[in-house]
Amino acid sequence: MPHTVKRVIEGGMYILPSLLLFSIFVFYPMIRTLYLSMHMTDFQGNPTTYVGFEHFVYLFEDRNFKESMKATFLFVIYTVPPTVIISLCLALLANEKLRGIQLFRTFFSSTLGMSVAASSVIWMFMYNPAVGVINKILIALGGEERQWLLNPDTALAAVAAATVWMNIGFAFLILLGGLQNIDSTLYESAEIIGMSRLYQLWRITLPLLSPTLFFVITVSLIHAFQTFGQIDILTKGGPMNTTTVLVYSIYREAFVNYNFGFASAQAIVLFFIVLIVTIVQFTFAERKVHYQ
Repeated sequence: MPHTVKRVIEGGMYILPSLLLFSIFVFYPMIRTLYLSMHMTDFQGNPTTYVGFEHFVYLFEDRNFKESMKATFLFVIYTVPPTVIISLCLALLANEKLRGIQLFRTFFSSTLGMSVAASSVIWMFMYNPAVGVINKILIALGGEERQWLLNPDTALAAVAAATVWMNIGFAFLILLGGLQNIDSTLYESAEIIGMSRLYQLWRITLPLLSPTLFFVITVSLIHAFQTFGQIDILTKGGPMNTTTVLVYSIYREAFVNYNFGFASAQAIVLFFIVLIVTIVQFTFAERKVHYQ
């Protein structure tokens, strides 16, 4: 057996376990989803009638799907920029050499250890119109009691605020790690020549932190498009479908309406949306990244 062929076989044996796992849990579900999207199904999800691309044609004529797309993109806008900006500010603060800063680092990252379900229940009580702390603070400041999760004008923003709080811990830890990897001698040299702290942030910190920021933004975008748990617990997609993001719409079509073919078509659309957003990120945003 030629040496090259032997090396290929040997390498294939090493990646075989990973390939099997990916085939079972990634490739097969993707192929199955595409197959179901072209069929009508029964209540158990078994394909019955081939319909081709009719589900996709109907998708873009369906008013509910358009509303879920709008809610999804609004949710991404409401959550990703605030999460990244707040996490960056907290990481810059926690990176300072101050007494007791370890305690604040623990506080800032504490949301990372909480599940989506537990965090959502906490925010559900905070938004409660009768006993919620948010309304009590609002009334104490001279405002009026609000139905945060039952008002179509505030429901999506309320869920987004809870989501930002849930995601800050992860983004904060990643950004803090990136800040601590920056060579401190660069700041010492900048102080010697009289460079201001703001100029150091703009010319040293952000360029050297850009790979970490790029990672955090990309992951945050993907997670925002895949949001489900807090929507299900806090609003169930209401009121008036204003919080029915795409993933919740997929869940409702598949496991409430038992329309697995239509739900699979929506899942395919979501896959391509996330794929396009990721490609755009790597095509344009990565140009601003400075690798050391």
